[in-house]
Amino acid sequence: MTLDLNPNDMSHVVAADRAHVWHHLSQHKQYETIDPRVFVEGKGMRLWDATGREFLDAVSGGVWTVNVGYGRESIANAIRDQLVKLNYYAGAAGTVPGAVFARKLIEKMPGMTRVYYSNSGSEANEKVYKMVRQIAARHHGGKKWKILYRDRDYHGTTIGTLATSGQDQRAIAYGPFPDGFVRVPHCLEYRKQWDVENYGERAADAIEEVILREGPDTVGCLVLEPVTAGGGVITPPEGYWQRVQEICRKYDILLHIDEVVCGLGRTGTWFGYQQYGIEPDFVTMAKGVASGYAAISCTVTTERVFEMFKDAPEDGMSFFRDISTFGGCTSGPVAAIENMRIIEDEGLLDNTVAMGERTLANLNALMEKHKVIGDVRGKGLFCGAELVSDRATKEPMDEKKVQAVVADCLAQGVIIGATNRSLPGFNNTLCLSPALIATADDIDRITDAIDNALTKVFA
Repeated sequence: MTLDLNPNDMSHVVAADRAHVWHHLSQHKQYETIDPRVFVEGKGMRLWDATGREFLDAVSGGVWTVNVGYGRESIANAIRDQLVKLNYYAGAAGTVPGAVFARKLIEKMPGMTRVYYSNSGSEANEKVYKMVRQIAARHHGGKKWKILYRDRDYHGTTIGTLATSGQDQRAIAYGPFPDGFVRVPHCLEYRKQWDVENYGERAADAIEEVILREGPDTVGCLVLEPVTAGGGVITPPEGYWQRVQEICRKYDILLHIDEVVCGLGRTGTWFGYQQYGIEPDFVTMAKGVASGYAAISCTVTTERVFEMFKDAPEDGMSFFRDISTFGGCTSGPVAAIENMRIIEDEGLLDNTVAMGERTLANLNALMEKHKVIGDVRGKGLFCGAELVSDRATKEPMDEKKVQAVVADCLAQGVIIGATNRSLPGFNNTLCLSPALIATADDIDRITDAIDNALTKVFA
């Protein structure tokens, strides 16, 4: 098979894209007058498009996925070798890569024991919701069926996961949604909702208030991101997570940590929740699990959760009656095994910590220079800078100007991100999530581009 690529003339590829590809998150009217961007090659943190132009990618594939960088031959070779040997068998049976990666993954997650494979973060989160509902039906007499989610968090693009979208613009026009999904307040201290000193504890107490309002015997699960991603790169305030854990235990509420973005090293630990001493009942992951080299997601549970589906072997309806077709692909776990080896052998967790500190330091220096930066926050190589039109009032910067900063960085050959289509009036945070292989020079070039863009846009 050949893709018929002529590096000197990619016009037929661009034409095919314009005529037949429906892009994510895109208003296609623009492509009637301009060419869609088509990427051709990637190496490390660099990308080249169909025009031959080079870019430094500071968002790991656009959606925080390519953790170990582009062009990893060892991952590609591992996938090829496995596919020739056995490409697929449905998850009703096991495969060698599935078993081996599950063991390696659990070794990184003390307290967790079981791995359920699927192929996207949305699907991994849906599995948890179904597990919670089945537990409620079998073990709580139909009670404890409600699932709490947090304002500004995001958990997926299916109808079920959009029912737990704390980002209203993601869910507009897709309702009505299923019942039993209840929102709790966000924990962004920069835009604090209570004037108290112990803000983290107060934000957590707000979750308890919702539980008491709904009735503790109706609430089965709380789903949270360890660091809120698309809702503004929100790191939890001190005291927040300890109090959340206490509340969940007090009311026998299962704690679901959504690591689709933060998992596999993004924050400088294997998982974001490990930064805060959390002991979850469910952990979901996708994006960085195989760095985009293959589709894979995992729903990981404790043995306590797993045992709830073994209580009545004589009942043909007692087990978890679910299937994910492409959870049976062997390419995902074999790519994940090699991805994990690279992170370990190249010391990428330590590099993430060091380069994350450099990124935050650079952004804080920019905040001293540019009054439009109201707040800088992040953990590891997942950082954000919130833009405001007035520091005193914290009035959010106009979204068009925020996007102008992103566009100017792109014109400089640096791809950054910004919150978008998330929160009406609050799509004003620049987002950085470079690959875990980033160097000091990479980080400096990224923040220099932001510096130049802020100077130009807000001159």
